[in-house]
Amino acid sequence: MVTIGFLAFISLAIIIWIMAYPWRIALHRRQVMSNPFPKPWRHILKAQVPYFFLLPTDLQLRLKKLIFLFVHDKQFIGCNDLEINDEIRVTIAAQACLLLLNKEKETDYYGKLDTILVYPEAFIVDNEQVDDFGVAHRHSHVLSGESWEQGKVILSWANVLKDAAAPGQAGNVVFHEFAHQLDQLSGKANGAPRLGSSKKYRQWSEVMKREFAQLNHAVESQQPSLIDAYGATNPAEFFAVCTEVFFEQAHQLKAQHPQLFQCLRRYYRLDPSEWLPQPKPVSH
Repeated sequence: MVTIGFLAFISLAIIIWIMAYPWRIALHRRQVMSNPFPKPWRHILKAQVPYFFLLPTDLQLRLKKLIFLFVHDKQFIGCNDLEINDEIRVTIAAQACLLLLNKEKETDYYGKLDTILVYPEAFIVDNEQVDDFGVAHRHSHVLSGESWEQGKVILSWANVLKDAAAPGQAGNVVFHEFAHQLDQLSGKANGAPRLGSSKKYRQWSEVMKREFAQLNHAVESQQPSLIDAYGATNPAEFFAVCTEVFFEQAHQLKAQHPQLFQCLRRYYRLDPSEWLPQPKPVSH
C-alpha cells in the first residue's frame, strides 16, 4: 500500500529534479565545451567557412566552443539519400552559431530547436491556400531553407555551401533561417526577437517599422535597395533578411541604414564591420 509520505517524497523528488534542470543543462554544456576542438573540424572550417578566419581570435575561440556544443546537442537528418557527416554538421553549425557569439543566456542557444533536416539541393514545398470563395489552391515553391516553430530547420546543402564560400556577399541561407529561430524563441515569428525590456521593444519597433516601410516603398517604386525585396514580405522575413545583410554587408548597411545597423548591433552584441573587409569600389 502506497503511503501519503511516500507520495509526498516522490512529489518532492520530481520538483527538485525539475528545478535543477537548468543547472544540469548548464553543467552539461560546460562539460561539452571543455573538450578540445577536433583537428579534422579545423580543416572543415578552413575549406568550407572562410568567414571564420575573418573573426578576431577571441571570437574564433568562442565560436569553436559553440560549434562543438551545437553539433553535440542538435540532431542532423539527411533527406533524399543525403548522408550526414561532420562536414555538413560543422559547416552549418559554424554559421548558425555566429549569431550567438555574444549571447550568454541559456535561452539564446536556439532553445526550441532540436533537428536540422538537410536536403542535397533546393527542395519543393507544397502549400494550400483557400481564397475568399472557399476554393483551395495548391502552390509549389522551390526553397533553399525553411524554419519551423516546431523545433526544426530545413536547409539545402548546395545553398549552404555556396553561401558559406562567399563571405561578404549578399545572401546566406543559414543566417536567414536561424534568425527566424531566434525570432521564434518569443513565440510566433513576427520580426521582434527577445529583447529583454519594454524600452528595447519600443526602440526596436520604431526603427524596424520605419525601415520596413522604406523597403516596401522601394519595392513598389522599383528602386534599388541594399536589403533584398524578399524582406518586404512581412516583418519576420524583414528581420531575417536584415540579419543576412548585417553579417554579410555590414559596411554598406552601416552607411546606408545607420539606425537599422545600430539596432541589429545592439541585439547581436556584435559589429561585423570590425572584421569584414571594406567592399571594393564599383568601377564605372
